[in-house]
Order: sequence, then structure tokens, then C-alpha cells
Amino acid sequence: MALLLLILVAFAMPTTVVCSRSSPSSKHGHGGGSSGGHGKRSPPPAPAQVVPTAAALVKSTCNTTAYYDVCVSALAADPSSTTADIRGLSSIAVSAAAANASGAAQAAAALANASATSPPPSLAAADATLQSLLRTCAAKYGDARDALAAAKESIGQGDYEMATVHVSAAAEYPQVCKALFRRQRPADYPPEIAAREEALNKLCSVALDIIALLNSSSSPSSP
Repeated sequence: MALLLLILVAFAMPTTVVCSRSSPSSKHGHGGGSSGGHGKRSPPPAPAQVVPTAAALVKSTCNTTAYYDVCVSALAADPSSTTADIRGLSSIAVSAAAANASGAAQAAAALANASATSPPPSLAAADATLQSLLRTCAAKYGDARDALAAAKESIGQGDYEMATVHVSAAAEYPQVCKALFRRQRPADYPPEIAAREEALNKLCSVALDIIALLNSSSSPSSP
């Protein structure tokens, strides 16, 4: 009986040793797999930056004008407005007004050319009058465009008083066109020209208000 017990113990011992030796290795392997599986986590992606529709200076500057929405729309349409100072914003406003005046001059010239295309004999005199009025409008809007170009040049030279004179003149030129139509052909004042006249008036007002900020900041302080 004792011999049988010794034999059983002899057979049982290698298995126990093998199991006890394999346990740390298995545990180590599991730990290594866990470490390799998790590793370092990559940082979460940065949230998308919200680009403002207009720079803060654009909004604060436009708050000083008579037509805030027109001002913000005109300035924010130019990408450089997000980094421009007040002087730069005044140039952008003047350029927007000049683009309007240029478009009005082209539109008036196109309407004049259209009215001159083979009019019926019974309407020839009337169409000649309309054509003359439209050509006058084209010329006046061209004068407004040139005055605004001069205003931008004055801003670049730091002559804000002269810039004010040029922008004021640009706002007045289209009034000649409107007055002539009211006097001679009130029913035929083209809606497209009327819309551009109103827009130009507002853009010139915005430009004058911004230039006024430059005038006030450049004026010497009172003692």
C-alpha cells in the first residue's frame, strides 16, 4: 500500500510543477497583450473653427454708419476686411460704391443702345429723347465711378477731407440722371437704374461715415 502511494505521488509531482511554472508565463502573456492592445490613445480631433462672417472691427465700424446691414454686407464681401484697419475698411467701402457706379453706367449705356435699335417711325422722337437721357445717366454714373476712384486715392494718401469731397460728389452725380427723367420722362425711369441709384446712395453714405471716423482719429486733440 505504501509502495502504491509513492508511485502515485511520483506521477503527480511533474504535472503540478509544470502547471505552477506555466501560470506566471500565461499571466505575463495576457498582461503583455493587454498593454499592446491599449497603447497610447491619440488625442481627439480639434473642433472645427467657426469663421465669423465679419471681423469684430467690421461690426463695430458698421455700427457707426446709417446703414449697418449694407455696411456689413459690403465689407464682409471682401476677404481682406477680416484683417483690415479702419483705413482699409474705408477703402473697401469706397471700392464697393465704385463697383456699383460702374455697373450702373454699363446698364444705362446698354439700355440706351437697346432703345436706339430700329425704333418705329412713330416713336422715333420719343426714343431719341429716352436714348439721350440714358446716355446722360451713363455719363453721370461714370463720373461717380471716377470720383470714387479719386476718393480711394485720397484715402491712400491720408487726405481724408478730400476723400470726403470726392465721395460726396459721387453721391450727387446720379441725382442729375433722376432729375432729368422726372422732368422729361417720369414714367420711363428704368427700375434697374433706380435700384442702383438707391444702392449707390447708401454705399456712399457708409463710406462717408467710415471716413468720418478717420477724420476724427487723425484730428489733433483740443488743448
